[in-house]
Amino acid sequence: MSTASDRAEIIELISNYATISDRREFTTLPAKTFTDELTVDFSSVAGTPVMTVPLSAYVQSLSGAFSAFKATHHAITGHVVEIDGDTARVRAHVRAEHWFPDEAPAPRWLVVGFYDNEAIRTPGGWRLSRVKLTATHQENAPRPADPSTGE
Repeated sequence: MSTASDRAEIIELISNYATISDRREFTTLPAKTFTDELTVDFSSVAGTPVMTVPLSAYVQSLSGAFSAFKATHHAITGHVVEIDGDTARVRAHVRAEHWFPDEAPAPRWLVVGFYDNEAIRTPGGWRLSRVKLTATHQENAPRPADPSTGE
C-alpha cells in the first residue's frame, strides 16, 4: 500500500470511531475499527486509569456510557498521521458534544481537546490499538456518583 492510501484508511478509522458512539453502532463497526485488545486513556475526562481491555468489554462499556445521552456529536479534525511500517500515530483535534436528557440540569456536556491514537496494520487493514483523549476544556461535565450516597 502507498502512504496516501494508508493515511486515508487511518483517517477513516478515526471517523468510524466517532460514528460508533454518535450513531450507536455497537455491533459491526467496532471490529472494523479496533484491535481485539486495546488500550484506552480517558483519564483527562473521566478520571479513570489507563486500561488495556478486550474489545468486547470496551464496546459494552461504551454502549452503557453513551446510553445516558439523547444524542452526541464528535467532530474530529486536523489529523496528523505518522506512519512507521505497520504502526501509526494519529493526533487530531476533537470537539465532542453530549446532550443530556431533558430533565438534566444542563443541556449538554462539551469536551474540547486532542486525541493521540495509535494504529497497527492487521490482515484486515488498519485498526486502532490505543486511544487517548486529552481534554483541554470542558463545560457541564457530569459528576461521578458518590459511592456513599449513590448520588
